Amino acid sequence: MTSRLAFAAICIALLVTSECARLKRQNDEDETEEKSVEELCENRPPDEYFRLTTDGDCRDVVRCDKADGNIGTRLAGVRCPTGLAFDIERQTCDWKTNVKNCRQVEKPRKILPNLKTDEPICPDGKLSCGNGECINKDLFCNDTPDCKDGSDENSCSVETDPNRAPDCDQSQCQLPDCFCSADGTRIPGSIEPNQVPQMITLTFNGAINIDNIDLYEEIFNGQRQNPNGCQIKGTFFMNHKYTNYSAVQDLHRRGHEIAVFSLTHRDDPKYWTSGSYDDWLAEMAGGRLIIERFANISDGSIIGVRAPYLRVGGNKQFEMMADQFFVYDASITASLSRVPIWPYTLYFRMPHKCNGNAQNCPSKSHPVWEIVMNELDRRDDPSFDESLPGCHMVDSCSNIQSGDQFGRLLRHNFNRHFNSNRAPLGLHFTASWLKSKKEYKEELIKFIEEMLDRNDVYFVTNLQVIQWMQNPTELTGLRDFSEWKEKCDVKGQPFCSLPNACPLTTRELPGETLRLFTCMECPNNYPWVLDPTGDGFNKRR
Repeated sequence: MTSRLAFAAICIALLVTSECARLKRQNDEDETEEKSVEELCENRPPDEYFRLTTDGDCRDVVRCDKADGNIGTRLAGVRCPTGLAFDIERQTCDWKTNVKNCRQVEKPRKILPNLKTDEPICPDGKLSCGNGECINKDLFCNDTPDCKDGSDENSCSVETDPNRAPDCDQSQCQLPDCFCSADGTRIPGSIEPNQVPQMITLTFNGAINIDNIDLYEEIFNGQRQNPNGCQIKGTFFMNHKYTNYSAVQDLHRRGHEIAVFSLTHRDDPKYWTSGSYDDWLAEMAGGRLIIERFANISDGSIIGVRAPYLRVGGNKQFEMMADQFFVYDASITASLSRVPIWPYTLYFRMPHKCNGNAQNCPSKSHPVWEIVMNELDRRDDPSFDESLPGCHMVDSCSNIQSGDQFGRLLRHNFNRHFNSNRAPLGLHFTASWLKSKKEYKEELIKFIEEMLDRNDVYFVTNLQVIQWMQNPTELTGLRDFSEWKEKCDVKGQPFCSLPNACPLTTRELPGETLRLFTCMECPNNYPWVLDPTGDGFNKRR
């Protein structure tokens, strides 16, 4: 039974008059049904929001706040802005039309296994399900419920998976195949920071076509050279629809890295977070097959993956990547910190928290590199401004509204990396953002040329970052670093000046006629998930 004092504590914490009035009426009508704050918060994570009622406009939620001192646990209230509603499943405010769970009070409560007990419940090699049943340890978190209550699949995060990758062991993790450190900040090869090249990666997400080819031509004009005399390079994570494959073929000819951003780029984040092995296989290996065929890339250089919306697909994504010989993923973000993190391999446990809303980072060991996305510090004046959350894509730095602000962001974050451990600085863009204001593009080019006046900064691809890490080389030896000399200074013309503009349809996209620009022969159908080559349809397995 809820006391009047407990009811008052709820109302004080909520600070929402109408909600308090409603609770008071309910409390007066039936005190026996009202739960205390302690009951509401029992076994509930402090960062999980839930509703006290499904009445109202779906904007109000609370979370349990375990305050210090004698106050005890209280409820802290949040109200979404007008026009938005709170999505219980995704734990965020969104447009009301997108929220389908306003009648849902809380996220479904999952039965958890008994992994930590004072005394062992099960014999060696076995662990306890939530119902006390003992099953083999290796059956936990294998995507198949083996406990009768399904609890073996309900505690599978990077921190809780009983079969998770071990912590970094540098005696077992040696370059060139493996690299790890306890906190992710160690420099490969134990090179002194002042002898490490400051690598900067320019990466672009999305289709490559007439909307952005001119931008890429201007940035990578063939005249801007790294200190070793090689043209600066970029990495392009491309998705299939609307891509001009003759342009992709020419970017590859000129030494830029082509990587996969998916085939369909479906706009449902859950599809990526909870995708099956076959989903990731179709999207990434299928996307690579299309690029290789229609951009005529046959050298096996498409080895990188970035998940749409940066929604990592957990162990399934990385199992697929290992099986299909993808070398690296570039989707996991690391929270803004004083010292940035170097890329690492996933043989051992990630050296930082799995960052972001509803992220599904891999918990098990995988022979895959992670080109981690260090968040950028977006403060206008870092020496004065109060702390702000970091941003992983440059276009997600919402406070950047002018070229001057963008320039300050670039130079401040360069200094953060250069003056600490010189971990690679990733600048990640969508072309549309860079083209949204002429001053953004001009400021980026100004920054690039300013950096190239130095002798210790290199604009390289993600693959070139891994190549340097596998063979750490001091600045003085980089002019002869052979791995960076391939396609160093490319001359010549595109493979074809007038590509085929193939008007194509597919039964997978009924009613659409799409043009596929390629220097290769036109396929029969527009390539898509069930027919990636465009030759004819495959049956689902």
